Amino acid sequence: MLSQSIGSLEDADTVVSVPSQTSVADAAALMVAKGASAVLVVENEALAGIFTEHDIVSRVIAPGLDAAEVQVVDVMTREPLTGDPGMLLGHALLVMHERGIRHLPIVRGGSIFGIVCARDALDPELEEFVCEERRRESYR
Repeated sequence: MLSQSIGSLEDADTVVSVPSQTSVADAAALMVAKGASAVLVVENEALAGIFTEHDIVSRVIAPGLDAAEVQVVDVMTREPLTGDPGMLLGHALLVMHERGIRHLPIVRGGSIFGIVCARDALDPELEEFVCEERRRESYR
């Protein structure tokens, strides 16, 4: 799986995005509803930034801001590091590790293609591990 290109793994329909004027409260509610740990912030159909669960905690809750009043544009990460759909998943994970980030938006020609989340990248391996553990328990 690590040698597959991101483009072969991503589904653009699964990208969760919001306009930059969205309130943090509305973005957080959307993240919960979609099971997403980040949203891509879009202005004029282009990636303007990324807003993550970590941003909610460190940039909104910790400083005591009102999530209903603050817009994501005020607390998002601007110009986030991005990857290309041709990038290998293993390389994307290495870049994310080196930069200390958990989400990598995938962009081609200015258009949003998808997003790689470290947690999602580990899901297949984790699922295989859990299945193997259950199989072993059934023999005990």
